[in-house]
Amino acid sequence: MLSRYDDPAFKHAATPLPRFGGPTFALRFRLKRLIWMTVWRLLASWTPPPLRRWRNLLLRVFGADIHSTAIVHAKAVIWWPGHLVMERYALIGPGVICYNVDKITICEFASVSQRSHLCTGSHDIQDSAFPLMTQPITIEANAWIAAEAFVGPGVVIGEGAVLGARGVAAKSLAPWTIYVGNPAKPVGRRRLEAAASYALKR
Repeated sequence: MLSRYDDPAFKHAATPLPRFGGPTFALRFRLKRLIWMTVWRLLASWTPPPLRRWRNLLLRVFGADIHSTAIVHAKAVIWWPGHLVMERYALIGPGVICYNVDKITICEFASVSQRSHLCTGSHDIQDSAFPLMTQPITIEANAWIAAEAFVGPGVVIGEGAVLGARGVAAKSLAPWTIYVGNPAKPVGRRRLEAAASYALKR
């Protein structure tokens, strides 16, 4: 799904800029999102946790690359499934905002806790048109984004890293490191034995 700044077919001359009330996306893309939001609201947003396979099916229908064991809570907000990749046992918790105007990849055993915000979009503040700018987010294996944390565009959360509750990651986080605060600062190391693979051996 391309914004007007990346879509060569968009008719800029006849359309006001978004900061003056115009759309950021072409009508065809906005209609696709309307259908998606309606489907999720009617068929998924009320479903209990055990119906995760049903929710995964709906996400796949709209283009998500999602493993059968991945978990997306019914109260999560997914901007566009076609930009979402989730590997085995990856988790998106209740109330998570997944603003994936660009690709978001959540690798195996990584968890995004309740009301966290994954944001792949920003704006060029030096340009009078205030254009949308996007960069992908990757959350590597065994990483944990704790409750109400924020992950910004272009960030890679390293394998096994932890972003503490309400932490803000504007830059990439090193593997197996614990971060807290705004902006996120390292406060300790996480043991490699915390990886899910060790629990599977028990």
